[in-house]
Amino acid sequence: MTDKIFHPAKESHEIFEASRLTGDATLEDLESIRKRTSVYVYEAPVRLWHWVNALAITVLCVTGFLIGHPLPTMQISEAYDQFVMGYIRFAHFAAAMILTVGFFGRIYWAFVGNSHARQMFYIPFWNPRFWKEFWFELRWYAFLEKFPKKYVGHNPMAHLAMFFFITLGLSFMLVTGWALYAEGAGQGSLPDTVMGWVLGLVQNSQRLHTLHHLGMWAIVVFMIIHIYAAIREDIMSRQSMVSTMISGHRTFKDDRIE
Repeated sequence: MTDKIFHPAKESHEIFEASRLTGDATLEDLESIRKRTSVYVYEAPVRLWHWVNALAITVLCVTGFLIGHPLPTMQISEAYDQFVMGYIRFAHFAAAMILTVGFFGRIYWAFVGNSHARQMFYIPFWNPRFWKEFWFELRWYAFLEKFPKKYVGHNPMAHLAMFFFITLGLSFMLVTGWALYAEGAGQGSLPDTVMGWVLGLVQNSQRLHTLHHLGMWAIVVFMIIHIYAAIREDIMSRQSMVSTMISGHRTFKDDRIE
């Protein structure tokens, strides 16, 4: 058995390097840093869409709630001097237009971007491994598993949530929202020409309002769970989560594959 040769100068240099790189890092910390790997997952257009989308949805939910439950009359001036609901409706329509353009841009990037840009637009129903890992993730989120798995993109549970609440959910909200806008724009307008058929399909304007309103609450519930899960996984999982949607890099906390 060969003894490890001690090199004071080399060890001193490594200690200096550890201190210089990470402040109060030890040699063990430095070795851990060397083991950490990252994968470039989310390209800049995807990250930009994510944050613009989040802002637009927030504005839409707040203004949509106020449109459905208008503020009481404010005795601050004459009616012709205030335009509160008008500004609320304008913010809602502007955010909806930004959301629409962004969503079509996101669809485009699914074709020209990397493989991770396409993940939220399909579900691999035919893949048994996907469902096996979905049930694992369900147990992990329920605190029934002690150790999480590694994922480069979305884990199977997040994958399903993104598909149903963002891909399908936003599509539903855009279709019903533009159909309601078409009703106000009037017959023969461009919104009416493109989306007027939806009102005829639903057969009732109030029913369309109700469906759109229920869709808003579904998106609100998703946003709450999404934020909780992202922060939880950032703390408890073996890879970065929140910072990944800022830098684009998924950083792993250990060098084991599974």
